[in-house]
Amino acid sequence: MKYHQFFWAITSAMVMASPIHAADARYSAKNIQKINIFAPSSSNPPWEDKKWLDCDDVILTEEDVRYALQHIRRISEKAYFSEENMDRSGCSGGASVTFKSGKIIVMDIEPTGRIRIFEANRKLEPLGVPSRYYDCAPCNKRKMHLLQDALDRATERRLKELKRLGRLPP
Repeated sequence: MKYHQFFWAITSAMVMASPIHAADARYSAKNIQKINIFAPSSSNPPWEDKKWLDCDDVILTEEDVRYALQHIRRISEKAYFSEENMDRSGCSGGASVTFKSGKIIVMDIEPTGRIRIFEANRKLEPLGVPSRYYDCAPCNKRKMHLLQDALDRATERRLKELKRLGRLPP
């Protein structure tokens, strides 16, 4: 294969692959005016057992929100709630994002990369537009080390408790 044919084949493949992982143009990180983190860390009580994982160890930041908006990939509602397709931690963070156009969105972001977004008014009430569901594989890679650290701290707490109860040798 000649060099220019090889170049065009590679370029074509890159162009075809890029929309698959492109962020949602409706929520461009370039057009953010303001980010408000209203829930830096929250948990779903049936999921969180502080002996196993403390969601307060995994905090959502403005940087996380910007990163997510740059890397999200839209998925169906069915895929979002599918047990076999998505990891869940039981932890999440919430933020509102105001864009230069005046559009406001509310985001629920899990460290695993699961993201739900709905458009809202100034009181952060849904506008009636259905929620959109996203996956962010790079977010997962970025935050999973924090989850692992949180799990390690929880294991340490459990071991200390077992030693205190005399169920482990000193």
